[in-house]
Amino acid sequence: MAKYLISFPSAAMVVPDDAWEAVGRDAHAVIEEAKAAGVYVFGGGIDEDVPPVLVAADGAVAEGGYPWAPPIDGGFTVLELPSREDAVAWAARIAKACRCSQELRVFQFDPQS
Repeated sequence: MAKYLISFPSAAMVVPDDAWEAVGRDAHAVIEEAKAAGVYVFGGGIDEDVPPVLVAADGAVAEGGYPWAPPIDGGFTVLELPSREDAVAWAARIAKACRCSQELRVFQFDPQS
């Protein structure tokens, strides 16, 4: 079993104002299905009202993230699944519910984590 990150940036979610309630209902329904199937690990959205900070090894804190990297925003779900094919199928279900394409990535296995 591997853990998969299914995510989208905020800008990808272009939804008419009158459809947000349906999107929320549909997205929560897919998450409930993932929980019922025992594959849900964690999910949520980046709170874009709270700016990131960059924390150095010595504990120093600087406002903002890496200046050279694109901002991280949007929503994500982590599922633990037996195959990439299963991950693609769940990503498609989430894409349909959220009305936007999803990026799929697999976490490297680390036996000590």
